[in-house]
Amino acid sequence: MSDRIGPNALVVEGGAMRGVFSCGVLDHFMNEEFSPFDSFWGVSAGASNLAAFLAKMPGRNLKIYLDYSLRKEFFSLGKFVSGGDLMDLDWMWNITLKELGIDKKVLQADERPFFLGVTRQDTGEAEYLTPDVDALVETMKASSALPIMYRHGVKLGEHTYVDGGVRDAIPVAEAIRRGATKIMVLRSRPANYRKSKPAFTGLTKRLLKAYPALIEPMLTRHTRYNDTLALIENPPEGVEIIQICPPESFKLKRLSRDPATLEAAYHLGVKAGEQAIRSWEN
Repeated sequence: MSDRIGPNALVVEGGAMRGVFSCGVLDHFMNEEFSPFDSFWGVSAGASNLAAFLAKMPGRNLKIYLDYSLRKEFFSLGKFVSGGDLMDLDWMWNITLKELGIDKKVLQADERPFFLGVTRQDTGEAEYLTPDVDALVETMKASSALPIMYRHGVKLGEHTYVDGGVRDAIPVAEAIRRGATKIMVLRSRPANYRKSKPAFTGLTKRLLKAYPALIEPMLTRHTRYNDTLALIENPPEGVEIIQICPPESFKLKRLSRDPATLEAAYHLGVKAGEQAIRSWEN
């Protein structure tokens, strides 16, 4: 596939449970049949939300946030302490595919490129994969496999990958590099948020000693993240970026477990979706 893409791009940030906001935005887009984009870029939860959007399945991922994500099988501190994963992505993907499905025919019929941001475990470098529908599920899992929380990464072909947010949480620069000139970015943090330095550097180094190439990118995520926000706010000449963020009052945590709070965040997203369409069309 050509390295170049069309001018209109949609980029969706991850953020675990905070992704319920972009889920609401994208469900509103589906209900309005709004999809003027030439390419799609998703990382972690953002990639999963985009997959449901491209499969034209409104409501699918809301069920995941309000039900499956809150089950003890998915999130277990006890399992983590005894050497397992804090978030059981294998269980999550297996059960949601079995019980909710994903419309592969609709996904396959849409020929616009869908880039999933991942990080190579052995190099710590970002890659932007465009898998076919049969490899999509494992690639979404890889994009969400946050080191430490999910211990071993996901093997795709010859290489093992982890969460795309480790190296490039919001792949706006890559979309611009490939030719996008009008970009909508769906965020999972308020506009004034800036990422802080990691607090437990020694612990991070110790927990990642088996994957040394991930240590530096994990400890410098805040620098790249904040640089990307500066790019979004000051794009290069000839590039327009429309940023859709939760309100400043949005306090949802990465691992929020309260259904009422999550549902409220989803409805904030639906409302933001209305404004997003107006902003794009004006």
